[in-house]
This record gives sequence, structure tokens and C-alpha cells, in this order.
Amino acid sequence: MITVNDIATAIENYAPKSLQESYDNTGLQVGNPAMPVSGVLLCLDVTEEILAEARRRQCNLIVSHHPLLFSGLKQISGSTPTERIVIDALMHNIAIYAAHTNLDAARNGVSHEIARMLNIKVLGPLEPSTPGANTGLGIIGEITPTPKLEFLRKVKETLQVDVLKYSAQSPHIVVRKVAVCGGAGASMIRRALEAGADAMLTGDLKYHDFTSYGYAMVLADIGHYESELCSQKIFSRIIREAFPDCVVYFSEAEENPVAVI
Repeated sequence: MITVNDIATAIENYAPKSLQESYDNTGLQVGNPAMPVSGVLLCLDVTEEILAEARRRQCNLIVSHHPLLFSGLKQISGSTPTERIVIDALMHNIAIYAAHTNLDAARNGVSHEIARMLNIKVLGPLEPSTPGANTGLGIIGEITPTPKLEFLRKVKETLQVDVLKYSAQSPHIVVRKVAVCGGAGASMIRRALEAGADAMLTGDLKYHDFTSYGYAMVLADIGHYESELCSQKIFSRIIREAFPDCVVYFSEAEENPVAVI
């Protein structure tokens, strides 16, 4: 009998909660840790549609990358989507668990997964958890020297980015060294430059990030959603390796909250 706590323990052995950032809320969000698990639904964000999908698929555990609850609820009246999800989950005995910045910082976390998808040889974390640690946010790595536009096209296709914004003023013609940070990694641009990166891939870049640093390296905004969707692959591997008989699904109701036309 696999319990919610068993799944949580397997994930936290891979991505210890001690790695999470101070603002984060990794761990069990809703539900009984001792409850037997009938099936696991994996997603990036917990939405009402994904909760309905969990019921339909008879999954009583949702594992997400982004926490449903970042701060305490002052009321649970059903007036917001978050409140309704909590109510619905409790009514239908569905547990909700999240591993966020601890999965980002894990030895083979989100940025490592992006690197694997793009054949980037990881040299180490961009921002180590402690000096000399092999855990931390982002990665710095090397690729076979590749023309800039060819590299960016590969990134766009591999990560299924609808619109990839990059620094037009960058003088780089060939990319050899790459920094990657899943999610919003603009705060680490200077670290990427100090590490000698020719290019940096991350999400949520601002106009002034491009004007301030785009002349010194190739900055590419790969989208927050697009850069972290691979977290589902990591969760799937963790759970299936620890519990081969556990039923695990990738959410089909998952949708990028940001649309483009």
C-alpha cells in the first residue's frame, strides 16, 4: 500500500525540502499523509480543471511544481479559485503536494532537465546552495559550438516555445557556453556573465534585462510555463522508480495561462 507520505518521501529524498527558498511552501498542501494512493496526477499548476481531471481519472493525489498555497488562507468560502480547489479536494479526498524551489535546486532538477533536453553538458549550478555544492538554482554548461540562430531554433522547437524573444543586439555568432534557469531567472544574469556564458535561457525577462545585458550575451526568454513543464518528467521518474506499480498520469488539462496571437 503506497501512501501520500510515501510519495512525498520519495520526492523529498530526491529534492530535500531544505533546498527550498525562504518564501516557498514546498510539501503537502491539502490532505491526509497516511491516505493510500489510488493514482497520481502530475501538473505544473493546480487548477479547478486539473482537480476535475483527477476525479475523472480516479487519482487521489495531485503532485504539482507550483504550490497551490503560498501563504495562509484567511477564509475558505469558495470565493476564489484557490479556496474552491481546497474545498473540492477535501470533499473528494484528494491530496495535493508540491515540490517547487527544492526541485529547482536539486542535483538533477528543472534546469538540469532542460539541459538534458538540449544536450548541454552541465558543469555545475549557476547559484550553488552553499559554496562548492552541486545543488543550487540554474546551471552553467557547454554545448558543441553552434551558430546562434541555429541554437535558438533548437531551443524553440525542443521546448515548444510559441514566441521566443532574444537579445537582438548580442554580437555573438556562435554559442559554446550556456546558462539555464527554469522559471524566472533574471536575477542570475550577472552570475551567468561571470561564469562566461555566451547565452542564457530563462523566463520572465523584462525589456530592461535585454537593454542592460543583451549586448554582452544572448538572452533568450523561453517562457515561465515552457521552462518548467519538464518538472512533470522528473516527478514521473521519481515515482515510477520508487513505486513501479503506482499509476501515474501527466495532466491533459494543463494549459499555459499565457496565450499569444
